Amino acid sequence: MRNYELVLRALEYEESHHSKPFYMANTKSAAKRSRQSTKRHTLNTGVRSALKSGQKKIRSAVAAGNLEEAKAEFRKVSSALDKAAKRGVIHKNSASRKKAVFNRALKAKA
Repeated sequence: MRNYELVLRALEYEESHHSKPFYMANTKSAAKRSRQSTKRHTLNTGVRSALKSGQKKIRSAVAAGNLEEAKAEFRKVSSALDKAAKRGVIHKNSASRKKAVFNRALKAKA
C-alpha cells in the first residue's frame, strides 16, 4: 500500500473516531489548513512511532550485548532522527541529544 493510501485511511479513521466535537471551517482557507494539519499530524505520528521503535531496538541490542546489531540499528536511527529534525517532526537539539546518548551507550559497551 502506498503512503498516500495509508494517509487517506488514517484520515478516514480519525474523522470517524474523532473524540473532540467537530467544527466546520468558515472559509476555504481554514478548511484547507484543517486538512493539511490533519494530514501532517498523521504522517508525523507515524514518523515518531518509527523513531521510538528504532530506539527500543538499540536499547535492547545494547542491553543484550549485541554490539554489531546495535551499531547497524544506530546508523539507521541516526539518519531517521536527522531527517525528522530536518522536516520539523522533532527539534534538532532533541535529535542530537538522543544520538549522543546512544553513541555514549555504544562506546561504554565496546
